[in-house]
Amino acid sequence: MIAPGPTLETERLILRPTAIEDFPRWAESMADESARFIGGPMGPEAAWRGFMTMAGAWALTGVSMFSMIDKASGLWIGRIGPWRPEGWPGNEVGYGVHPEARGKGLAFEAAVAAMDYAFEVLDWRDVIHCIDPANVASQALARRLGSSLIGPTKLPPPYDHVPSDMWGQTREQWRARRSA
Repeated sequence: MIAPGPTLETERLILRPTAIEDFPRWAESMADESARFIGGPMGPEAAWRGFMTMAGAWALTGVSMFSMIDKASGLWIGRIGPWRPEGWPGNEVGYGVHPEARGKGLAFEAAVAAMDYAFEVLDWRDVIHCIDPANVASQALARRLGSSLIGPTKLPPPYDHVPSDMWGQTREQWRARRSA
């Protein structure tokens, strides 16, 4: 079973809606210590709820994070894409990458496709990234995408106690950078 929605391709990745076969690697990723920046670490029961939230968002709104699938191996290696839950501080392109896939430029490759999708298909005027102030790797990806630190932001419950900085850029800034 796969949630309804579009599929994007990059040189090394397939970006598609959540599929049930993605869950084992999703749960692995959310159990990792680095998941502290995206609501974890957590066991499979809690990870299941987040996983189903993504699938449900695809089914009910047509917008959610894509599953990142490595073309070479067929493995789920993360989630990335447009995200705007109720009460969220803006139109986010968020990301979370499986520990095995880090440091290979895959998140950047996927993020470029997701940003293009958000601006060109969803017609978003701006994009943010909500990043824990201690998440240096996520900040580096935001900078590489051309986003700038806007400042502290408040997330809605149940994340209202989690420190978060807002990074972002406008569609015009993105287009100017992409055409340079």
